[in-house]
Amino acid sequence: MAGRVALVTGGTRGIGAAICTRLMASGATVVAVYECDEVAAASFRNRTGVSTLRADVGDPDSCAMLAGRVVDEHGRLDLLVNNAGLLIERPCVETTAQDWDRAVAVNLSAAFHLCRAAIPVMRQHGFGRIVNISSVTAVMGSPSEAAYGAAKAGLHGLTRSLARETARDGITVNCVVPGVFHTDMTASMPQHTQSAILRMIPVGRRGDPDELARAVTFLLDDQSGYITGSILTVDGGLSMGA
Repeated sequence: MAGRVALVTGGTRGIGAAICTRLMASGATVVAVYECDEVAAASFRNRTGVSTLRADVGDPDSCAMLAGRVVDEHGRLDLLVNNAGLLIERPCVETTAQDWDRAVAVNLSAAFHLCRAAIPVMRQHGFGRIVNISSVTAVMGSPSEAAYGAAKAGLHGLTRSLARETARDGITVNCVVPGVFHTDMTASMPQHTQSAILRMIPVGRRGDPDELARAVTFLLDDQSGYITGSILTVDGGLSMGA
């Protein structure tokens, strides 16, 4: 991926950090976006040399700014990974309108606004790779993640619509559906929830973020140009059910 320029949201921790690390190892220039954890971002930046930008991807203007900054500094934007996620765990009746709006803004609308800004740049160069990171909740549901699950499911429709829209432009758009991985987000779940989920995973363990990063970078590769509109599940078999 030498010469390619990548923008990865939620890129300084967990799955996003693993994706950025793999992209750097493949020769790409990588810009990782984070929202608020300056300590984690600085640690990741110092450890890997990845450039970082701080922004709230739930804000449409911030999304346009991010794409513009990358193009201004690097002259192009080839690879976009919409990985930022916000998990709100509440039953539907306890989820406020503000909770819903924020979950949709970060988990779904951010991907739309970033794609909207990136696609014209990719078209200019006749090449682009976009990967949206969904969640197994989008296909299985969850009794306490209505807003999160609905927003992540929306990425599936967005992915396929954009794939059709850009297929003749040298741009591919795909979606990866992670199961349960070793991340700060899953670690914040109650222990009884973690244990219950673990019993449901056929392979008997949570995934390593690098395992998901491998799937993502495969879809971002120059040689993956015949794969578009795909929904790739990486969940240890979790979504097959018990």
